[in-house]
Amino acid sequence: MDRVEKSKEKYKQLFGNGVPAAYATDPDFQDILSRFIFGEVFYQGNLDDKQRELITLVVLATNQTLPQLKAHVIAALNVGLTPVEIKEAVYQCAPYIGFPKTLNAINEVNEVFKAKNIALPIESQKTVDEDNRFEKGLATQVEIFGEVIAKMREAAPANQKHMQDYLSAFCFGDFYTRGGLDLKTRELLTLCIISTLGGCESQVKSHVLGNKNVGNDKETLITAITHCLPYMGFPKTLNALSCVNEVIPENE
Repeated sequence: MDRVEKSKEKYKQLFGNGVPAAYATDPDFQDILSRFIFGEVFYQGNLDDKQRELITLVVLATNQTLPQLKAHVIAALNVGLTPVEIKEAVYQCAPYIGFPKTLNAINEVNEVFKAKNIALPIESQKTVDEDNRFEKGLATQVEIFGEVIAKMREAAPANQKHMQDYLSAFCFGDFYTRGGLDLKTRELLTLCIISTLGGCESQVKSHVLGNKNVGNDKETLITAITHCLPYMGFPKTLNALSCVNEVIPENE
C-alpha cells in the first residue's frame, strides 16, 4: 500500500467510517495531515497502536488541544486500550503540566466515557498510602535513575530539600507506583510529555537515561519522539532527538 491507502486504512481503524470535518473547508490541509500522520508516522518504528495512542493522549493533554484529545480517547478505545490505561496515561501528566491542565484533559476523557456508558469512577490503581508514599516513591526513583538520586538529595540546599521530597513522594510515589501501566510505559510517556513542553532539555536527558535504565532502547525512544512530531512540531522534536543522541550515542 502507498501512504494514501495506508492513511485511509489507519484512520478507519482509529476513528471509524466518519470523514474529518476539515475536508469540507480545507481539503488540501486535511490530506497533508492525514497522509503524514496516519500514512507515514503511524508506520514508523517499533511501537504498536496502543502505545502510539497512549503517546498521542499525553501529548495532546500537554498541548491542551482538547477537541483532538477527545477524538483520540475514542481512538484509544477502538485500538483496545482499557479505560484504566487511558486514565492512567492522563494522570501521569500531572507532575509535569500541573493539575489544572490535567483536570481539563480528565474532563474530556470523562465525557467520552460517559457517552460510551463506561462507569465512573473506574477502579482505583493506588498502591501506596500516607505512610509509605515517600518510601515507595524514592525506591521507584532509584530503580529508574540509580544512585544519582541520593546525591541529588544530599546536594540540595536546606531551603530546597522539600522539592526533593515532593519529587519522591508526589511525582514518583503518587503516580509512578500506580497500577494500570507498567514502569517502562510510564517512563516512556514522561519522556514524551516533557519533550512536548519544550525548554526542558535537562529533564529530557535525565529521562532518556531513565528510559534506557528501565529497558526502553534507543529505537523505541526515537519512534516515540517521532510519533510526537505531528503534534508538537519539528523544533521540539529535533531538540528531543538531540538529547537522545547525546545520552545514547549512535556507536553504543
